[in-house]
Amino acid sequence: MSPIAGEPGTEDFVEVRLPAAGAYLSVLRTATAGLAARLDFTLDEIEDLRIAVDEACAILLQQAVRGSVLRCVFRLIGDALEVIVSAPTTDGRAPERDTFAWTVLSALAGKVESSVSEDRTVSISLYKQRGAGPGPV
Repeated sequence: MSPIAGEPGTEDFVEVRLPAAGAYLSVLRTATAGLAARLDFTLDEIEDLRIAVDEACAILLQQAVRGSVLRCVFRLIGDALEVIVSAPTTDGRAPERDTFAWTVLSALAGKVESSVSEDRTVSISLYKQRGAGPGPV
């Protein structure tokens, strides 16, 4: 479950690119809800994913390069949804895992990972399976 290099492959996917600014996050929340609904996630699971995507973006926007593009790839994998959010950052620092924000991500999304590429692009991957309940706390 590493960040996608190049094309996402043959599975179902949706990619959204938008300015790395908080004003555009409503677009990603809406896309998240629509795709999770397509997989028949419950209303609670949909809301958890919406909040998790919002939180992941908030973490990235804190260090995103001004004027850059936030990239979000949604991959539909069976009865699961993987969301990979990435942005070029000023310092290329992976998110701290001992923070409240990371705890929220883990609780809402189930499986959460992060990575940093050589060009200082930071990615946060969220993986939520339908019917899995809340993630580890």
